[in-house]
Amino acid sequence: MSRYYYDLHIHSCLSPCGDNDNTPNNIVGMGVLNGLQVMALTDHNTCRNCPAFFEAAKKQGIIPIPGMELTTAEDIHMVCLFPTLEAAMDFDAEIQTRRIRIPNRTDIFGDQWVMDENDEVIDVEPDLLSNATTVSVDEAPGLTAQYGGVCYPAHIDRQANGIIATLGFLPPEMHFPTVELHDGGKEPEYRQAHIPDTTRVVVGSDAHVLWDIRDKDAWLEIPDEPYSSALVRENLIALLRRGL
Repeated sequence: MSRYYYDLHIHSCLSPCGDNDNTPNNIVGMGVLNGLQVMALTDHNTCRNCPAFFEAAKKQGIIPIPGMELTTAEDIHMVCLFPTLEAAMDFDAEIQTRRIRIPNRTDIFGDQWVMDENDEVIDVEPDLLSNATTVSVDEAPGLTAQYGGVCYPAHIDRQANGIIATLGFLPPEMHFPTVELHDGGKEPEYRQAHIPDTTRVVVGSDAHVLWDIRDKDAWLEIPDEPYSSALVRENLIALLRRGL
């Protein structure tokens, strides 16, 4: 069991609102500078930059978590994380069938670049990634679990695309084991008003520019013996799925 400093909510240049400097290698490099050990790439409704992110993380000694920030049919953002790259890419293939296709306007929303491990652009996503899918908020956790992952509400303390701002509450029947806050200092307030005692809280940067990636402050105790990055990923997913 070891303490791991993390940021589990980061966007690359594939997200339309992500800065073009948020390449896989730059993201990992900023994580190293900030003292992080575990980082998740969670682009809007896609995992297509996760392979390059994995390769970049291997070079720098960061444990990479493949993920996605899924936009539900209700326009709620959900963080989806997976124990393997293969599982994440299979989930990505499923989500591509559930997207509502609208051509991207780069002059309004920004570029959507797919990159290789050398930060070279290898493809451009033509349809806007940040709009709602046909996956409902009550369907999302079960669908993610089918691919071995965990799904939880993102930045519940924000007005834009937060589940509480959208629905007015955390649906108790959904029993979310984990929720994310953008501002960890709001945990006492949100625990009193919204978050059950059995629910784990993680803090995510939702970084769209490099300087917003979290510093070495939020951490989780994760079983890691005998050590491997695959074991840390697997146990992290189990921890988030279990709650407190």
